[in-house]
Amino acid sequence: MNVELLINVTPSETRVAIVESGILQEMHIERQAKLGIVGNIYKGKVSRVLPGMQAAFVDIGLDKAAFLHASDIVPHTECVAKVEKEHFQAGNIAELVRQGQDIMVQVVKDPLGTKGARLTTDITLPSRYLVFMPGSAHVGVSQRIESETERERLKELTSSHVNELGGFIIRTAAEGAGAEELRQDAEFLQRLWRKILSRKSSHKACSILYEDLGLAFRVLRDFVGTAIERIRIDSKQTFDELTLFTREFVPELTTRLEYYPGDRPIFDIFDVENETQRALDRKVELKSGGYLIIDQTEAMTTIDINTGAFVGHRNLEETIFNTNTEATQAIARQLRLRNLGGIIIIDFIDMQSEEHQRRVLHSLEQALAKDRAKTNISGFSQLGLVEMTRKRTRESLEHILCSECPECNGRGRVKTVETVSYEILREIMRVNRAYDSDRFLVYASSAVSESLLGDESHSLAELEVFIGKQVKVRPELLYAQEQFDVVMM
Repeated sequence: MNVELLINVTPSETRVAIVESGILQEMHIERQAKLGIVGNIYKGKVSRVLPGMQAAFVDIGLDKAAFLHASDIVPHTECVAKVEKEHFQAGNIAELVRQGQDIMVQVVKDPLGTKGARLTTDITLPSRYLVFMPGSAHVGVSQRIESETERERLKELTSSHVNELGGFIIRTAAEGAGAEELRQDAEFLQRLWRKILSRKSSHKACSILYEDLGLAFRVLRDFVGTAIERIRIDSKQTFDELTLFTREFVPELTTRLEYYPGDRPIFDIFDVENETQRALDRKVELKSGGYLIIDQTEAMTTIDINTGAFVGHRNLEETIFNTNTEATQAIARQLRLRNLGGIIIIDFIDMQSEEHQRRVLHSLEQALAKDRAKTNISGFSQLGLVEMTRKRTRESLEHILCSECPECNGRGRVKTVETVSYEILREIMRVNRAYDSDRFLVYASSAVSESLLGDESHSLAELEVFIGKQVKVRPELLYAQEQFDVVMM
C-alpha cells in the first residue's frame, strides 16, 4: 500500500491530505486564525482550584481558561515541590496547586466546543527518534518495536544521554537508528529544553514558552517510518522550508519531496475536494447498496448501518453479515477522515449468529489497526451495540469546516410550515387579548406566507371572524422559515 501526502498552502490555511492507494484517508487542516495549540508549553497562572472536581483552571493567555486535572500533575514537576514526594497522591488537588500560583504546563487537547484546553504538567518534547521527558531519569521504548534485541540496543545507546535534565522515550521511527543519530536527537532536545527554562525565568505568567511545529512539519515528523511514496507541495516557499527541515531531521524523506507547480489545483488529484465534501454528509453509501448514517453530537458519535438496496444472493442472515463486514471498512475510514473522537456507538444490523458477530468485530479491529489514533473496542453490548472510543486531540473535520445552523440553532431540524402557521395564529390571539388594535400585519417567510394565504386561508378567515379584525400577510424574503413578526396597526 503506497501513501502519498498532498500539501496545499495558502496565506490563511495549510491543508494536508493523506492518500492511501489512491483513496483519501485523512485530512488535516490548520488555519492561521485558529492555530492548534496541542504540544505548546505555557507559563500559566492558576486562576481557580476546584476540590470537588479535583481540578484547577489555569490562565495561559487564551480566551477560555484551560483545565488541569489532578491526575495530569506528575510528582517530579515544580508544582508539587512542597509536597513530600513519597506521600504524593494524584487526586488531592488542594495540596498540589494553589490559586495565583505560576505553573508550567503543556496542552494535550485543543479547546473543543465550549471546553477549554486540557493541560498536563508532564511535559514532553518530541523529535525524530526520541521524546524528551524533563525531570525523569527513565528510558522507555515504543511497544511497536517488537524485537527484544533491538529494544535493548536502543535503550543502551539512549541511556548514556540521560542527565539531570531528564530522560527519553524511544519512538518507533528509531528502529535501526545509529548511535550518532540518537545522540544528535538527544542533544537537540536538551538544548531546546534549556531554552524553554530560560524563557520561563524571563517571561511573565500567561505567556507561551514553546510553540509546536506547523502542520506540514508535524506531519512529516510523525510519519517517519511509514511507507510514504511521495510528498507533493504546491508552495515553493514551504517546499524549500520542508527540504531544509527533512535534511536535518528526516533525510530519508528529502528525495520524496516534490514541488507541484501545476495549473490544476493539487487537491484535484485523487478527487480530494469532493471526498472532503462527502465527509460532511450524514449518509455514507456502501458499494453493495447499503449505507451508514453518522451523527456527531457533543456527547458522542453514533453510526447506524442499513442494508438499503442490498438484497444479497443467498439469505437474509448472509446479506446482513456481508453488509456489516463491508461497513467495518467504511467506518474505520470515516473515523480517520472525519477525525471523530470520544465515545462512538455503532449500531450494526442485528445478527443472530455469534460467529458472525465475532467475525464482524474482528474485521473492525483489523480495519482500525491502521489508525494512528488510539482506539478501544468493548465489543457487543446486551442491546447489540458496539461501544468504542477513539482518542481525540483536535477538532473534528465538521467542527473545523462547519458552524451551527443559524436557522435551526444546531438542532438539525426546522419547524414545518404548518407548525409555524399555527404559531402565528396563536400569537395573533394572544396579542389581541393583551392589547387594543384595529388590525394586524404579519411578516413571515415566503413559504409560511403562502401557507397562510393558501392551505391555511380558511383558518386565517375563521380567526378574523372570531376576533373581528382584519389580518394582512406579507412575505419577507430574508426571513427564515421559523421567523415571523405580528405587528399591531
